[in-house]
Amino acid sequence: MENPDECGVDLTRCCYADLRGGTYRLAVLPWGATEPHNLHLPYLTDCLLAQSLAVDAAARLWRERRVRAVVLPPVTLGAQNPGQWDKPFCLHARYETQRAVLGDIVASLRRQGLSRLIVLNGHGGNSFRNMVRDLAFEYPDFLIAVSDSFGIVPQRDFFEERDDHAGEMETSLMMHYHPELVDIERAGDGRSEPFAVESLNDRTAWVPRDWNRVSEDTGIGNPLKSSPEKGARYAEAVVDRLVRLFADLAAPDGIYGERRPETDRF
Repeated sequence: MENPDECGVDLTRCCYADLRGGTYRLAVLPWGATEPHNLHLPYLTDCLLAQSLAVDAAARLWRERRVRAVVLPPVTLGAQNPGQWDKPFCLHARYETQRAVLGDIVASLRRQGLSRLIVLNGHGGNSFRNMVRDLAFEYPDFLIAVSDSFGIVPQRDFFEERDDHAGEMETSLMMHYHPELVDIERAGDGRSEPFAVESLNDRTAWVPRDWNRVSEDTGIGNPLKSSPEKGARYAEAVVDRLVRLFADLAAPDGIYGERRPETDRF
């Protein structure tokens, strides 16, 4: 990322002087959680990674296409599993809480003339589809798209072992973006126990996993093969896809080909 503040993409760093008078085509909302990530990553890992990827993509969108998107401060309220919410200072946010937060953000942006929002979700426990359907009913002229940052690009071409939680992928990305926050010497091996019921392991049905029964160190996935180089390669692939998504949704033509009014500005 090169001087993102020059185009006012990162709301955690820029000020009103950077933003006023500019035309912004969309807003990006990183959304994570506050939860343990094995023994070596910070509680806000999901927020930090979603924001870092979003800021990289928004900065590239400006450099390469001269389209402005602003990245809002990340939301730290995630939905948690049993066992996980028993860990010290892990915060569980109910559907109603998340729905209220997202609704207030949409109402604020819509009042200001913006009509496009991308929720970049960094936490596997979050699910926004019903919220977005509700808000589409309330705000039919406001487009909300949801993208899971961890699912945009398959892991298999970048990592040796699949990451479910605080494993090789997330640790490598944190080594790339925030190496000062990674203490790999303290990492557990991320071993996890499957269900004893095969119908749940093969996903015939779903139930939330009890984190106390699944993992000793709260991780699910081995972080010990992580590296900043792997994180950089994976981040580049994810950002490539995000830049295309941002550009597609910022285009004057709508998602069904209709021409959208030029109302997105401050």
